[in-house]
Amino acid sequence: MAAVSKGHLVHPEGRTWKEHFSKGDLWVFGYGSLIWKPPPHYDQRVPGYIDGFVRRFWQASTDHRGTPEQPGRVVTVIDREFWETLGDPLAELESSSSSTGKVWGAAYHIPASHAEEVHDYLDEREIDGYSVRFTPFYPTRESSSESQEPITCMVYIGQPSNPQFLREPERRAPEDVAQVISAGHGQSGKNTEYLYLLEKALQGLGLGTADVHVTDLVKRVRAIETAGLADEEEWQAERDVQASLSRSPEKVLQRDNIE
Repeated sequence: MAAVSKGHLVHPEGRTWKEHFSKGDLWVFGYGSLIWKPPPHYDQRVPGYIDGFVRRFWQASTDHRGTPEQPGRVVTVIDREFWETLGDPLAELESSSSSTGKVWGAAYHIPASHAEEVHDYLDEREIDGYSVRFTPFYPTRESSSESQEPITCMVYIGQPSNPQFLREPERRAPEDVAQVISAGHGQSGKNTEYLYLLEKALQGLGLGTADVHVTDLVKRVRAIETAGLADEEEWQAERDVQASLSRSPEKVLQRDNIE
């Protein structure tokens, strides 16, 4: 049976994390909100990527960016081999990208003294349909990581078998996802805010741009929104990303929203 932490179920597979980190510390990879809203108590933040996956806004959000009655859309990563069977309209653009198969983001090192606490925090934060996987993470060459060798990271993935994954092809269509994002709102704020924050956070990794799927959705949502509103929201997102990453890791738990 799954353990319970702070009133929420803890992912049972996540309790095996110590088998992957013999020193009792923890590495976690963020490809969505963790890029701009880091976990507490981290002592290293390393940009880089995981290989063999594709990032998509194909996970419904019934809490942070939507409601049970009107779910929003947030990102998950999908095994590339499985994604290739799904008939993605952006598959051709994805295949021509120089970063094909790579999902860029940031990895965080949590010292052993806080690993258990942060693990429980992340289980609560990622409770809506996500499960734990462990995969190699590749730091960028420009990063200050002590080693450029791959690092085993824990990552939360919305598997296609989870109830929040968009199983119907029409719900995964870019135009449908954009419409949902433009109208979505949950306990952590507007769904458009999440999209723009991800765009700016990915740009802030030093890549110069977000990936094809994210930039395509930004264009579509901007076309839907009222004139001038998208510019204001993107500008605010850039400021929020900079402010969030400048905060002390110890202050993360003091924030109002956990997502």
